[in-house]
Amino acid sequence: MGLDDDMAILAAAPVFELFERDALRLLSFAGDRRRLEAGELLFARGAASDGGYVVMAGTIALESRRPGIAPVTVSRSGLIGRNALFGPVERPTDARAVEPSEVMRLPPSVMSRVLREFPDVAAAIHAGIAGELRDLVEGLAAVGERIARITPRER
Repeated sequence: MGLDDDMAILAAAPVFELFERDALRLLSFAGDRRRLEAGELLFARGAASDGGYVVMAGTIALESRRPGIAPVTVSRSGLIGRNALFGPVERPTDARAVEPSEVMRLPPSVMSRVLREFPDVAAAIHAGIAGELRDLVEGLAAVGERIARITPRER
């Protein structure tokens, strides 16, 4: 794959669709590529994160903690570990290649550099995350209201 192909795959990934061309170019150069064989573990549940991953080719399965829950699969341009792009977190699942795959790891240091060099990108990410948090709070408030209607109050 060439630089333009890498940039197109990144541009289609969540979060990175907000990035301008020069920011995508920086990510493409700075990201670490890794090839995985079918069945190979990308990371294990409970491990400390080392960045987020964009699937460049193939399919990665995220295996649930709960028995009986089917794995979630992520394919080309899928983002794994969005929060790990910005700082260390604990991996909540195992991630394993379903087929021969390739991923690009983007460590927090790279994201920090991009956000410093491209403040418009940083503002767009901030606005997107703020919107998601607002939607979450509104959703939780609606659930709380429903529970309050069906639960008798103690007096």
